[in-house]
Amino acid sequence: MAYKELREIIDKSDNIVFLGGAGVSTESNIPDFRSEKGLYNAVNKYGYSPESLISHSFFVKHTELFYDYYKNNLIYKNAKPNKAHIALAKLEERGKLKAVITQNIDNLHQMAGSKNVFELHGSVFRNYCIKCEKFYDVDFILKSEKVPYCEKCGSLIKPDVILYEEGLDDYVLSSACKYINSADVLIVGGTSLVVYPAAGLVNYYKGNKLILINKSKTSYDERANLVIHDSIGDVLSAVVDI
Repeated sequence: MAYKELREIIDKSDNIVFLGGAGVSTESNIPDFRSEKGLYNAVNKYGYSPESLISHSFFVKHTELFYDYYKNNLIYKNAKPNKAHIALAKLEERGKLKAVITQNIDNLHQMAGSKNVFELHGSVFRNYCIKCEKFYDVDFILKSEKVPYCEKCGSLIKPDVILYEEGLDDYVLSSACKYINSADVLIVGGTSLVVYPAAGLVNYYKGNKLILINKSKTSYDERANLVIHDSIGDVLSAVVDI
C-alpha cells in the first residue's frame, strides 16, 4: 500500500528533492564508519573514534595516521551505483527530480547519471594542495606513500571532504536549503537524521509530502506524511520503472 502511495505521489509531481545519507551507500557495500562496527574497528586499530580520526585538528596534528585511516576506511573506488542511485538519476532525467542532496562522499550519484547533486560533505574524488590549490584525483592519494604532498609546491594535500570541526560549504548549504524549501515532494532516504547540520535541512521543507525511507525508525517519522521502513534501493526501484 505504501509503495502504491509513493508511486502516485511521484507520478503527480515534477518538483521532487531527495536528501540521502549513509544508508544509500551501504547498499553499494560501502560500510557506514559511524556504525557500531565502524566505531569498534577504529578504536581497536587506531585507538581513536572515527569522529576524532577525521577531524580537522587530527588532520593537522596526526596527518600520517589520518591518511592511513582515511585511505582504508573512506575511499571505495570500485563501488558501483545501486538501485537507489539509478532510480534517482532516472527521475531527474524525466524532469521530476530537481536535486539530490547527499551526505555521502563517494560520487555514486554522479556515476549513476545524476547531474544536479549537492555534496554536503564533499567528495573523496577531489583533493587540493592547501597552498597552491592544485587539484589531485583519488588515484594520486591512494598511490601516495603515507602523506601526499603537492608536486608543484611541496605543500600538504587535503581531501575536499568536510572534516569534523569544519563548516559546510556556504554555496552547497544555501543551495540545498533553497531546493528543499521550494520542493513539492521531499524524499529523505537512508539516513537516521541524527547528524547535524544535515538533519536540520528537513526543517526547511514547507510542503505536505515528506517521505521518509529508512530501515530503522527516525525521530522525524511522526512528522512525515509517508514512512517506509525498508531498503531505499528496493523501494525506489519498485516505484520508479528503471
